[in-house]
Amino acid sequence: MSNIIILGAQWGDEGKGKLVDLLADRFDYVVRYQGGHNAGHTILIGERKFVLRLIPSGILRPGKTAVIGNGLVIDPLALLEEIEQLDAAGVDVANQLRISNRAHVLTPSHRLVEKITECKLAIGTTLRGIGPGYEDKAARRGIRIADLLDRAYFPDALAQLVADHRTRARAFGLDEEIDVSEIGERYAQAAERIRPLVCDTVRLLHDAMAAGKNLLFEGAQGTMLDLDHGSYPFVTSSSASAGGACTGAGVPPTKIDGVIGISKAYTTRVGGGPFPSEALDEMGDLIRRRGNEFGSVTGRPRRCGWFDVPVLRYAAAINGFDTMVLTKLDVMDELAEIPVCVGYRIDGVEVRDVPPTWRELARAEPVYEVLPGWRSSTKGISEWAELPSAAERYISFLEEQTGVEAGCISTGPERNETVLRAGSRFAALTA
Repeated sequence: MSNIIILGAQWGDEGKGKLVDLLADRFDYVVRYQGGHNAGHTILIGERKFVLRLIPSGILRPGKTAVIGNGLVIDPLALLEEIEQLDAAGVDVANQLRISNRAHVLTPSHRLVEKITECKLAIGTTLRGIGPGYEDKAARRGIRIADLLDRAYFPDALAQLVADHRTRARAFGLDEEIDVSEIGERYAQAAERIRPLVCDTVRLLHDAMAAGKNLLFEGAQGTMLDLDHGSYPFVTSSSASAGGACTGAGVPPTKIDGVIGISKAYTTRVGGGPFPSEALDEMGDLIRRRGNEFGSVTGRPRRCGWFDVPVLRYAAAINGFDTMVLTKLDVMDELAEIPVCVGYRIDGVEVRDVPPTWRELARAEPVYEVLPGWRSSTKGISEWAELPSAAERYISFLEEQTGVEAGCISTGPERNETVLRAGSRFAALTA
């Protein structure tokens, strides 16, 4: 067994939650390393549906340790709500969840500050304060979980931070009343509830590796939303790529044995920003309906389009994908033809790479190759030999174009609706 990173290869919502849940029984620790409660992972187990925003999906596997790493920003009240939902479902949160004492804390005033960014850039954020939380972290004025647990320090730190946020907001004509005493009391209560779960997770993970335990690292969002490598500025505020696992969990690169990329059989995006292969016709609507492409946290309809080879190839280079998981293949079952974006035409010039500026990406015209569809159901298929021949050809074409094997195919939301490809790098990494 190995220490593996699982992350999104597109603009998020690729189906990471299902894969983490599927593989978690093969690992001892499942570690979330970046993001906040703006991204949800939906897992279906029989008739039960779980939407996890902060807590790693692996907590749904009894006996596994789920770790919230130092790279996250945490709204304590949102975290507590999630814990209570899992407790009610019979999950042993007290014994399975651990929270980094170095993760940063979000306050209600972070949401106020985020409205400034949305007024200026219209990125399409969830307005949960994630970006401003990371801004405060980078500006060295943030509050960490260890500070939240310090009863003598936290009240004054909270009051100072909220005052700073309101001053900034008023400069842009925004403000709202925030009862610091009331928020402080609620956060103090939340602090006592989570205190037994908080620890030095860097030490926890290093001790686990020293004892021969296996770690699965779970990212939020996707590579194209990475702060450094995504379609800037229409990105998230943290490192959603593989490098973020090392900084966001405190584990060195030398301890990582493999990286698995997750990609849909098509492409989706939420919020603003360029999307060259977006289908702005009835085909996009069809994909949205069949794929149930609505945000698990916000309910917002996702923008839908065709598979984008340059994006996947770019993500594979940045992250070093050993293999990829292709999800929602069954969504394509009704299509007679399936376009695949294999490059772009920008200002009359064909290019194969993702351009550095959002302006160039917005001008990019997709260059398509059209493959035949299979017009038969792949829903629930769990054996490679049962896939329609046209579906096999589609998968092989994506492998050839991206240079990454498709070692696992998802044909539905349930755990058993999965094709594990024998002899693949995916099989070797997760055996």
